[in-house]
Amino acid sequence: MESVERLAGIMGSLRVRDSVAVAELATQYGVSEMTIRRDLDELAQQGVVRRVRGGALSLLLRGEEPPFAAREREAVDAKRRIGIAAAALLADGEAALLDGGTTALEVARALRDRRLTVLPLAMQSAVELSTAPRVRLVLPGGEVRPGELNFKGPLTESSIRALRFDTAVIGCCGLSAEHGLTAQDLPEVAVKQAAIASARRVVVVCESGKFTRVAFGAVCPLERIDVVVTDDGIPPEQREALTAAGVSVHVA
Repeated sequence: MESVERLAGIMGSLRVRDSVAVAELATQYGVSEMTIRRDLDELAQQGVVRRVRGGALSLLLRGEEPPFAAREREAVDAKRRIGIAAAALLADGEAALLDGGTTALEVARALRDRRLTVLPLAMQSAVELSTAPRVRLVLPGGEVRPGELNFKGPLTESSIRALRFDTAVIGCCGLSAEHGLTAQDLPEVAVKQAAIASARRVVVVCESGKFTRVAFGAVCPLERIDVVVTDDGIPPEQREALTAAGVSVHVA
């Protein structure tokens, strides 16, 4: 198993457990304890765990998303495919709002050669598009959330409300038929709601692992979403629920 896959698996365990043990992980993944110690040291540097003798303690609240740098290693191929597929839904000349998050960053990368007006809600995407020759880059005001580098707060929300977008590309922490679109950070919930209210069309980019999660803050019900772009791991019952709610599902 590759290091990236192993780290993703360990982080998956830390979403539901308070601690992990080196010996147990070494057996589970068929690698040496030294390899697992290096993995845990890397997660400690990213702020995901605190190392203790024989293992590590989770620093995440139950259900909380790992830091951006850690999530960027998860489902890399799926996120890249989703980013390309979502970018293909935008027509040249559109005004698009681009949410923060690792999947939305892949959308930004796929938009570099397009002729669009783009308002990104994260510094990573702003930097990615800053040298795109045909992209008209517009930035919101507001605070920048440490670590995530997302714009947030009243200034961000008012900037969004002052504009109208053809398409808002929105990321999420969780998506389900029962709970709709959810996000963990409450200021981020308010920003997403402002983005959705200012857009003619809402495209949600969501790797299939998000269909098993429900985050703390409710953003919107399924009926407010026009399109979901995901990967082929989407649970069949969730795909059926999306379709029944009038959501177009694109599998990348």
